[in-house]
Amino acid sequence: MVVGPTVDSIADAHRSSADALSGLRAVVAWPSAPRPVRSTDLLPERALAGDPEAEWQLVDQIARPLEDAGGALLETVETFLEAGGVLETCARELYVHPNTVRYRLRKAAEVTGHNASVPRDALVLRIALAVGRLSRARGLW
Repeated sequence: MVVGPTVDSIADAHRSSADALSGLRAVVAWPSAPRPVRSTDLLPERALAGDPEAEWQLVDQIARPLEDAGGALLETVETFLEAGGVLETCARELYVHPNTVRYRLRKAAEVTGHNASVPRDALVLRIALAVGRLSRARGLW
């Protein structure tokens, strides 16, 4: 079962049901998803399945806020993900102390609601950043 977001009025119910149906199509990509699962928790899978609304939400809620927070946060998250989540490797590549990486990752989690050290959140962040780069390349951002 996939649950769409709460909306303010019956006139907006179609948005919630569209998100839920998109999530229902995409949930097969996350076999261990909790049941029921919120359609917003399936944003990466929905984006991979071609849902433009999911792509927009990933850019709006994660990629853009990370970029707006400052280049250091974005660079740290990207480097941490590329380093396979190894803090010391990330710190070496950025030429900073590991505590600086910890601090920046905490700030990034506050900005996005996703902790790069948690595997599921790391996937969400990676997909959001990729979708953000693609959107920028297409001139949509």
